[in-house]
Amino acid sequence: MNCKIVKVDNKALTKKFIDFPHGLYKDDPNYVPQLYIAVKELLSKKKNPFFKHSEAEVFLAMRGNEVVGRIAAIANRNYNNYHDSNIGFFGFFDCIEDYEVAEKLLDTAYEWCKAKGFNQIHGPTNFTTNDTAGLLIDGFDSPPVVEMTYNAPYYEEFVDRYGFTKEMDLFAYWIPTKTASEKYLRISAALQERLEKKGITFRPMNMKNIKAEIQQVKKVYRSAWEKNWGFVPPTDAEFDVLAANFKMILDPRYCYVAELDGKMIGFSVGLPDINEIIINMKRGRLFPFGIFKLLMGKKKTRKVRIVLLGVFEEYRNLGIAAVFFAKLINSAKTYGLEGGEASWVLENNTMMVRGAENLNGKKYKTYRIYSKAIS
Repeated sequence: MNCKIVKVDNKALTKKFIDFPHGLYKDDPNYVPQLYIAVKELLSKKKNPFFKHSEAEVFLAMRGNEVVGRIAAIANRNYNNYHDSNIGFFGFFDCIEDYEVAEKLLDTAYEWCKAKGFNQIHGPTNFTTNDTAGLLIDGFDSPPVVEMTYNAPYYEEFVDRYGFTKEMDLFAYWIPTKTASEKYLRISAALQERLEKKGITFRPMNMKNIKAEIQQVKKVYRSAWEKNWGFVPPTDAEFDVLAANFKMILDPRYCYVAELDGKMIGFSVGLPDINEIIINMKRGRLFPFGIFKLLMGKKKTRKVRIVLLGVFEEYRNLGIAAVFFAKLINSAKTYGLEGGEASWVLENNTMMVRGAENLNGKKYKTYRIYSKAIS
């Protein structure tokens, strides 16, 4: 039976859009449902500040009354303004193992972007690279950690077959606490001592004054990442949403600040892997009891994700990032964690790749952003 594409424009279809992956992956032990309330707010044109400057439409593929796929077509104007480009995007791509369905979904995003006058289409991004992004192409044997994507292996074949090619690979490194390089940790400790003699100090992030901390983090983040591939500085409203989402699960044991003369010059954020809890939440529902499981369980997780690390460019070659890596792994050791995932790391970010590998980190997952010319 042929499938038809339906634009998601009401609450009932939005619910189907959010819930579709749960049925698709119901027999996959590595699937982690996204939290329903989080995706609902992400898709909301009233609540997500992305829609103040950009636009997107989401679609379902249907066979009769059955949902067989979903996709978003995205016009990220801030991205194009920042990079002086003319690119559309696709995201939230999921489908059954049927190329006809994938082709119709990708056709929908492609044609939508073509109608907007874009000359390329990239993806997947959900909706931006500040959100979840990338198609998993290697490392299907374990669940994703917090705020990382997951998909079936056949997605890569479908996207390749449609004519997409690699734009950029994003790496995830697993750093076990038991095998983390002791030499690296000793060198980093000595490096920290030398930096402190120069007036650069390190401390945990102050959760009691988190609003002020976030304002400084925002400045470092925008500056430190400004030259990274695919980066777009989030607006103040977007950053506030990101910070609010992270705030609930931040743990000061894994979040650090570097300062010089009382000014933040670098920071790192490690998040407890709450996916270890969410994986057992049916269909990603927090209520009635999931919220308590999340809050009570976040300090009992076995993994941490090194999700953000930034240093002002003028201080970048002093080894501050190495100290952050070492402090987080030492903290993970202290609290009995199995290890940490550094992700995602751009394939061309030699400093971060070297840092993870020097700690005996293993590249164990690869995510890909694709591109295709629009003609």
